[in-house]
Amino acid sequence: MFLLPALLLLAAWVIYPIVYSIWRSLYDATGDRFVGLGNYLSIFTDSSTLTTIRNNIIWVVVAPIIVTALGLIFAVLTERIRWATAFKLVLFMPMAVSLLAAGVIFRLVYEQDPDKGVANAIITTVHDAFSSSAGYPGARPRENDQAPAVAQGGAVVTRQQVQAGTPVLIPLVGLSQDTVKDAAPAKAAPAAGDGLSGTVWLDVVRGGGGTLNQIDPQEKGLGGITVEAVSGGAVKATTETAADGTFRFSGLPSGSYVVRLPQSNFTAPFNGLTWLGPSLITPAIIGAYIWVWAGFAMVLIAAGLSAIPRDALEAARIDGATEWQVFRRITVPLLSPVLLVVFVTMIINVLKVFDLVFIIAPGSVQPQANVIALEMWRVSFGGGGNQGMGSALSIFLLVLVVPFMIFNIRRFRRDEG
Repeated sequence: MFLLPALLLLAAWVIYPIVYSIWRSLYDATGDRFVGLGNYLSIFTDSSTLTTIRNNIIWVVVAPIIVTALGLIFAVLTERIRWATAFKLVLFMPMAVSLLAAGVIFRLVYEQDPDKGVANAIITTVHDAFSSSAGYPGARPRENDQAPAVAQGGAVVTRQQVQAGTPVLIPLVGLSQDTVKDAAPAKAAPAAGDGLSGTVWLDVVRGGGGTLNQIDPQEKGLGGITVEAVSGGAVKATTETAADGTFRFSGLPSGSYVVRLPQSNFTAPFNGLTWLGPSLITPAIIGAYIWVWAGFAMVLIAAGLSAIPRDALEAARIDGATEWQVFRRITVPLLSPVLLVVFVTMIINVLKVFDLVFIIAPGSVQPQANVIALEMWRVSFGGGGNQGMGSALSIFLLVLVVPFMIFNIRRFRRDEG
C-alpha cells in the first residue's frame, strides 16, 4: 500500500515510455507501417548515425578518464594547501551552472576572433611571445614596368640589383589606408655609405593623388617588415624596417644585391585555432564537459580520500616511501572503489550528453560533432520527423546505459553489505 503511489509514478514515467518506445521503434516514420528491426539496422548502415556512434566512443574513452584523473589530482593536492575549501568551491562552482549556460559560455570561449574568444586570445598571446605574427596580408608591388619591385613566389624583390650607398625604394599597394592609419609617416632613408639602406612604404594617398614610386608626405611607412640582402642566391644579411619604413644594412661586402621582402611578411597573422571547425569541435566540447564535471569528481574522490586510514600512509612514509610511491601504492589502491564509481558515473553521463553538443557546435559542423542523444532528438523532433528511427536510437542508447547502471547499483549494494 505504501509503495503503490511510487509504483504508479514509476510505471507512468519510466516503464510506459520504455515499452512505447520499443513498440514505436518497430514502425516507420508515419507509425502506420511495421518495419520490424529495419530502424535498428539503419543505425549501423547510415553514415550519419555511424558518425554519432564513433563520436560517442571518443567521448566514452576520453572524457571519463580525464575527469576522473583530474578529480584525483585535485583531491590529493587540495589536502596540502591552506585554502582547500575555497579551492574546492571554485572547482565545484561549474556544477551550479546549467549545461545550457555552460554551452553558451564555451561557445564564446571558442570564438575564432582572438578579441572575442578567450581560448584563441591565450594561444595567440603565447604564440606572439615566441614568434611575431605581425604582417601585411594582401600587400604587393604595382604590376607595371616602372615599379622598382616585383612579386616573386609570394615574396617581393627589387627589379634590378642595387649597389651599396644607393637608397632602395620599395613601394607597396594592396592595403587599406585604415590598416596603417596609426603608422608613422614614411621617410626616405639616408644613404648608408658603404652599407645598404631603403624604405618600404604604402604608396597610396587617401583620395588619390601623389607621385607614383615616390614618398609623399601623407604616405605611411610599413614597420616590422623583414628585409633580406641576397647575393648569388644566398641571404647575406637580414634586418627589419623601423616604424617609418626605413631599413639599413651595415657592414655588407662590396658588390651588387637583390633586396627581398620574404613571403612571411605578407601572410595573415596567426589568429589561433578553429575550435568550432569540423576537426576540433568534438575535443572542444569534451573540454567544456571536463570543466563542468572535474569539480564533481574531485568532491567525491576527496570524500573517499578523507576515509583512508592515515596509519597506512604514515607507516609507508616511515618505511622510506616517497610521496609518489605512497600515492601510487597506497592512496590509489585504497581509493579504487571510489575511482571506479566516479568513472562509471561519468561513462553514463557522456553516453547521454546532449546540451553541450547542441549549444556549442554551430549548425554547419553539428553533423561532425553529433552524438546519439542529439541524433535521437534531431531525427524525432529537429526536422527529421521520423519518430520510429528516433525511438530505435533511444532504445539503443538505453541498452548502452543499462549495463553501467547495473554495475554501479551492484557496487553500491556490495559496499553497503
